[in-house]
Amino acid sequence: MLRLLATRSPARSARAKPPLPPPSYSRLFSSSSARQAFSPAAVSEPTNRVQMYISRSVDPYLNLSVEHYLLEKSPPDSVVLFLYTNRPCVVVGRNQNPWLEVNLGLVRRAPPVGSEAGLLEEDEVVTGEEGMPLTLSSSRSSNGSIVDLVRRRSGGGTVFHDLGNCNYSVLCPPADFDRNKHAEMVVRALRKLGASATRVNERHDIVLDVSAPASAAGERDPNPDQQQEEKKETFKISGSAYKLTRKRALHHGTCLLASPNLGPAVAGRLLRSPAEPYVKARGVASVRSPIRNAGVPPPLFQSAVVDEFRALYGGGGSTGKLEPEIVDAREALLVPELAKGYEELKTPQFTLSTHPTADDPRPRPPLPDYLPRDFRAEMTVRHGQITAVSGSGAFSSESLVSTYLHEVDDWRLKVGDEHVGRWLNGLLGAGPGDMSAATGGSR
Repeated sequence: MLRLLATRSPARSARAKPPLPPPSYSRLFSSSSARQAFSPAAVSEPTNRVQMYISRSVDPYLNLSVEHYLLEKSPPDSVVLFLYTNRPCVVVGRNQNPWLEVNLGLVRRAPPVGSEAGLLEEDEVVTGEEGMPLTLSSSRSSNGSIVDLVRRRSGGGTVFHDLGNCNYSVLCPPADFDRNKHAEMVVRALRKLGASATRVNERHDIVLDVSAPASAAGERDPNPDQQQEEKKETFKISGSAYKLTRKRALHHGTCLLASPNLGPAVAGRLLRSPAEPYVKARGVASVRSPIRNAGVPPPLFQSAVVDEFRALYGGGGSTGKLEPEIVDAREALLVPELAKGYEELKTPQFTLSTHPTADDPRPRPPLPDYLPRDFRAEMTVRHGQITAVSGSGAFSSESLVSTYLHEVDDWRLKVGDEHVGRWLNGLLGAGPGDMSAATGGSR
């Protein structure tokens, strides 16, 4: 449940290069033998103690569903590595409220920066020299959005994915679970690729320490070591989330490698909700940190993580060195349990479900000048459905009760007021609306 409360307060004064034919990430692991289809029998085989998978799909709903299937079906004493890259999307944690975490208006409307090369097919990843992403173009999702909104089944905070990220998942027995163990594995892979200043911090995140020059050019620093320490900056390049069950433990994270969309222009705008000052809801809030790319090509990162996983758990044997199985979307969706989870993740009920809360005592920011001077609105929402409304004008109507927020395409028609409807459109991600609200601006 969430509460939206608004009252009128006193007035206060280079154009991208054309993409090269992309090598699939999975080609780094091709072999002379024919590749086997994704096999449920192999996933659950009790003797299959070390498993590795790399997804060819960039569909976030599919990749998270494969991950959940591996969590539920792999043997309790096995260790599993799963690597994947998603098309542009915002992923919220299982216990978070998307109305507070995400700029829903931009997720539904705005194409990412750098999409001049056109739209891609679902499984196509555009890369340039050494596998570095050239653009952030991607196919539209089934609901017509260019940036998907996804809720995962694990905890943690809200993150932005694109083709410059690589996501890693490790499954293991609960007795072997350690929040740093597999983060350190990823750090070893990054260091072997030249990102030598990476480390795991006290929050179990992977960070990159960057030091500014000790002194200006031509100046002599009497104490260079101390000056260097004072100017060191730390950036988060990978955060983690976890899911523990009686038989299995999941640690997964996303690693920023070569994203062209960091900073306030894209990721920063997508991850700030204009509704947050007006809404109080129960849920885990994201912890914001300065972020930066590691500067590593995603295909090489995948290869290095596979090598480190092998070194940690073995993967040789009588049949030779273990290679990762390549997951194809069409094959994966032939598995009934996996396909069912895939369809569930795509439903608005799963994505936009919210949690109960108490009254919200916070003061509200000033409202736009075009709203009536005596305007007041309070809305209570449970599981995305309005359960109570009160206020002035349009908000005194009981006709809003039982409405699902995600089913409203235009609040102007719903409330019968041009100005109030335009404000709600910008606030709640419908349209057309006041985009100054959706982009964090003010009137």
